Amino acid sequence: MKSVATSFVALLRGINVGGKNLISMSLLRASFETMGFEDVSTYINSGNILFKSNESSARKLERNIEKMLSREYRLECKVVVRSLSEMAQLVENLPEDWNDDKRWKCNVIFLRHSIDSTSILDGLHPRRDIEQVVYHPGALIWAALRSDLTRSTMLKLSSQKIYKDMTVRNLNTTRKLHERMKSM
Repeated sequence: MKSVATSFVALLRGINVGGKNLISMSLLRASFETMGFEDVSTYINSGNILFKSNESSARKLERNIEKMLSREYRLECKVVVRSLSEMAQLVENLPEDWNDDKRWKCNVIFLRHSIDSTSILDGLHPRRDIEQVVYHPGALIWAALRSDLTRSTMLKLSSQKIYKDMTVRNLNTTRKLHERMKSM
């Protein structure tokens, strides 16, 4: 009995950001196709690859994609893979009033399995007057007043060890990825 292919998104950490880790999305798409993935497409230029696979383990997919990136592109990049059902649960639980408006910057911080726990909130200490953080399995949903971004606790994450096990997408990109996954 043949297994049914599942829709996934691979979120590559730190791709095409600030002139570093430059990689062509068309070459990346071809590499994913060579790995045997189906319906491969990319969304914007920051390492969002949508695909279908008969492999059901997101952790195994992450390891295989990381090995390919190292072998083919000499890129030591962390990858977070989410299935359509995981993305659907996340998007359904996004706070309804968080729309990335002019006053607030809203991001989804995708967590690798190694740090995915409610206890991640214990070490963050967000400043309640300027930011809000909500844990959802696999992600932190973060909003901060744009006028106070430089004072936000969440922006200081880049200096912490756990930052290497996270990748950030804005709210609109997260919603768009989910929509594209649904239409695959």
